[in-house]
Formats: sequence, structure tokens, C-alpha cells
Amino acid sequence: MTTAAPKITYTTLGSSEEFHAAFEAAVEDARRSFGALWPASIAGRPSRSSRIAEVRSPIDRRMLLARVEQATAEEASTAVDVADGAFPAWRELGWQARVAILRRAAEEISKHKYEAAAIMAYEVGKNRLEAMGEVEEVADLLRYYAATMEEQGGFRRPMARLTPSESTESVLLPYGVFGVVAPFNFPMALAAGMIGAALVAGNTVVFKPSSEAPLSGALLCRALWQAGVPRDVLHFLPGSGAQVGEAILEHPRTQGMAFTGSYDVGMRIYRGFSSEYPKPVVVEMGGKNPAIVLASADLDAAANGVARSAFGYGGQKCSACSRVYVEESVRDAFTAKLLDATSQLRVGDPLRREVFLGPLISAKAVQNFSHYVDRARRDGGEVLAGGHTVTEGELQHGNFVEPTIVRLQDDESALFSEEMFVPLLLVSSIADLDAGLRLANRAPYGLTAGIFSRDRDEVRRFLDGIEAGVVYVNRRGGATTGAWPGVNPFGGWKASGSGGPAALGPWYLLKFLREQSRTVNDVEL
Repeated sequence: MTTAAPKITYTTLGSSEEFHAAFEAAVEDARRSFGALWPASIAGRPSRSSRIAEVRSPIDRRMLLARVEQATAEEASTAVDVADGAFPAWRELGWQARVAILRRAAEEISKHKYEAAAIMAYEVGKNRLEAMGEVEEVADLLRYYAATMEEQGGFRRPMARLTPSESTESVLLPYGVFGVVAPFNFPMALAAGMIGAALVAGNTVVFKPSSEAPLSGALLCRALWQAGVPRDVLHFLPGSGAQVGEAILEHPRTQGMAFTGSYDVGMRIYRGFSSEYPKPVVVEMGGKNPAIVLASADLDAAANGVARSAFGYGGQKCSACSRVYVEESVRDAFTAKLLDATSQLRVGDPLRREVFLGPLISAKAVQNFSHYVDRARRDGGEVLAGGHTVTEGELQHGNFVEPTIVRLQDDESALFSEEMFVPLLLVSSIADLDAGLRLANRAPYGLTAGIFSRDRDEVRRFLDGIEAGVVYVNRRGGATTGAWPGVNPFGGWKASGSGGPAALGPWYLLKFLREQSRTVNDVEL
């Protein structure tokens, strides 16, 4: 009797030979599709503009993956109009039918998961486990939000009566057209979370993928269309933020916006979207995520958890661990173990099974990496590992850098507060947990945080005092990363997000619904 291979997640440390064989076959299939034209979809029609963008791999910039149609501002406006017209029928379809469609889409994703993971690895440079983990998350996300809608009975609840002749109920209803803008770092999962929640709630969607990762977004839309989402309900508009994104944002019939990306863009959407009356804005805007390592910690677990969270996908996760505060008495021992764990992380072509750290997404990201390393040195930091770009040999045509650890004791350095989105980890020593909490909470962001301690009182004080929406205790598989649908609700505090119900959790759909109180008197007037 054979046992099914375990699901790949973000904390998976091992994999089967069957997985690697299937992934490598999908890589060969993906290569045969390189250079094809990928269309936009405005109510099922391609773009009528002649604008085409090339998608090249960050692994090797000479590698042309695809040519992608670029929608115009006018087409984005048309898509909102069409989605607005399609809204009543999609709403009236009923939550049961929408739940069934999302579940079929999840099956489509699972059926083609190797294809999607291979294309994602080429497109954004994720290693094979990270890419497969994301595709698996997409399927689980759609299933989880479908199950949430089902468990809540479509969010209809009877209320108490004041008189026998009246019946009352609370009903949660969709808004209308949601604009969805997704980032490059989780081009399928973050898009699926926002789109799936909006659709199952009964909203229609106009989706702009990241310009750096439109192919993964296109595969997600393909699965949703094949599962039964009408083309006038879900529109796929690759293009620039200045053109497509602004047109969606400014259209008067766009009733809600869901965005994941930078703080600056997210806050501009948050401040500027509602003009005539309040409209829902769902924003996730990154993090500056700390880990605290105390003297009571299992230092091996701490070193592995911090290294995986700091350098997984090159630090290009909004949940990446970018600073670690270590109790002085174990600083040297922890740092030695952290350096050893980091030295074992292979940098290279992420399509190879032994590689952990692939390329950064762009040449601009590589420039940012060098900029932050230089700043760390100017602020008195000591580079303990890495610090260099990789510009020779087989990696010379890609965007490769070394995982970098900097010891920096200047607590006033702005680097402890700025999101960098590169594989650069700052290490600082602290006197005790109180000092660690004070420094951890000083940053404007509050997305994820972790602690390593075997002292119950320290753990309790950390959980009570940390200002972050997602917290982990003694997590060897990832000090600050690795959230999963139905397991770890994921949402930020402070500058990290719009607050309220978190993605991946039981209440997220509430962000895409509004309440109507219904009182019906049965007595004829």
C-alpha cells in the first residue's frame, strides 16, 4: 500500500522523488511555451491596443518567457462598466452556486499545479518548494473561503423579535465591483485570496496583476473561468499601475478596492478612494518583522527559523524576518549557529532542487540590496555574512545576491524601521525581553513577529506586548513566515494593513460584504 506524498507548504523541509520528477517534467513543458502571446481579458475579449510587454525571467534576463497584452486605461474603464452590469446576475446566482464554482476552481488549480509552479519559478524566481507551496495555498484558499461561506449559511441570521407579527434577520450582501491589485511576490496566492473572497461573497472583479508577474495571475484566472466564473464577472487586465490601476481606482462604479503592495501606494489608495461616500478598502502593505531570541531558547531551532524566514524567497516576503534581537548572554552562540544555518543555503538557479535562494525580482531590487548594505556599513554595521551581488559564472545574467547578515547595535538606525525587501538581516543584542519588545514595537509596521523562549512567562509577556497581527512562538520552520489558510489568519496592524478581519482566517469574507437589517411585518396594512 502506497502513502500519498505530504502536501508542500511554506514550512516543508523535505520532498519526494515523485515530486521532483513531476516538477522537472513540468519545467520542460513550460520551456516549450516560451515566447507565446498571453492576452488580456475584458469581458472575454483581448485588448484592442497594440501594446505588448515582454516578460523575462529574473533567473536569466535573456530568457523571454512570454509576450503579454497591455490593457489601456479606456479598457480598464470598460471592464468596470461590464463588471457592474454583470453584478446583479452574479449576486442573484446565490452563494451555494458560487461556493461550488470556487471548489471547482480549486480542483483545476490542483490538477495543473506542477505547470503553475514551474511557470511561477521562471517568472518570479521562487525555488521549487516555495513555488509549489504557493500553488497549494491557492487551492486551499479557494476551498477555505468556500467552506467559510457555507458554514455561515451565506451570512444570513435570524434576529430577535419585538412583536410576533414581525420577522427580522441580518443579511450580509456584496457591494458590487471590486478592483483587485496584486504584487509580484505571491502572484497567485495573494491574488487568489482577494479575488476568491470577493467572488464568493457575490462581488464582481476587475483584476490587475503585477507587471512583473502577469503569467501566474493569468493561470489563476484561467482556472476560475474554467470552473464557471463568467468572463464578464472576472476581468484580467495586465498593464501599468499608472494606466490600468488608476482607471480602476477612479471609476465611479468601482465599489471596493483590494490591494497588496507597498505602504506608499496602499496609503494613497486608502486616502483617495472614497470621495463621495465611504467605500471598503482592503490593504496589506508589508512589514519590518522582528524575531526575539532569549537565553532560554532552543538556539538551533531559533537559528534555523530565523534563517528560513529571513532568506526564504530572498527576503521578498512581506512577512520576512528582517531584524532579530538576541539576549546578550546568548548572542555569540546564537550568531554562530545562525551563520552556520545561512552558509548551508544554496544560492543559484531556483529550478535546481538543491537551491534555496534564487534571484531577486529585478535589477532595481539588486540595486536596492547594494544600497542597504552600504547604508548598514555607514551606520556602523559589521557584515558577518554575504553582502555581495553575484555577477559571474552561470548566474551573471540574473538578479542574484548573497544572503546577508549584519550586526548593527545602533538602535536609532532607520534601517530597523524601513522595509527593505531584500535578503538582509539585522542582528542586535538586548538586555532582556522588555528591551526586545520596546525595539520590536518601535517600527511603524506590525505584520508578523516571532519569539524563541522556553520560559512560559516570557512567552505570555511577548504575546501580550507585541504589536503585530501574526505571531509565532518557537517556530523552527519559519520564525515569522509560513501562514496557511484556515491555520494562521494573516493580517497586519499599524502601517502593515487596514486592520480588522485577517486573510486566511474565519472572518475575512466580512471585508467584502455589508450588512442589511431586514424587518418584515406580516400584518396587511
